[in-house]
Amino acid sequence: MKTYVATPSDIERKWYVVDATDHTLGRLASEVANILRGKNKPIYTPSVDTGDYVIIVNADKIKVTGKKLDQKMYYHHSDYVGGMKEINLKKLLETKPERVLEHAIIGMLPKGPLGRQMAKKLHIYAGADHKHEAQKPEVLEIKERA
Repeated sequence: MKTYVATPSDIERKWYVVDATDHTLGRLASEVANILRGKNKPIYTPSVDTGDYVIIVNADKIKVTGKKLDQKMYYHHSDYVGGMKEINLKKLLETKPERVLEHAIIGMLPKGPLGRQMAKKLHIYAGADHKHEAQKPEVLEIKERA
């Protein structure tokens, strides 16, 4: 018996739109990361990008649990001496809510060229409208666990 390995010609990509309103950040991010990787398909192959495109709307209405709004910090460095910058989750949600979801989802994808290719299929918008109507995306319901 031979192992099936998907090739780029076998892959049919779909477009999904997800409404992030009142979803928990990490739980939504893990579901979307699985779709971007293609783990929800029977032809999943770890070394091939078999995933679908995902559009996330209402990223500014995401919720978090506990004290994360005040305590969770995001860091980046300007590459200059003393150039470490930090911002907490509450301030980042006010200024750039797309960045919060993007950071969570991309962190769950593989590192390297394959992960960067998967990350290009992710489109996040703070509001309710997006510019991908021409792709006819299907609405994807992600169930919130109790």
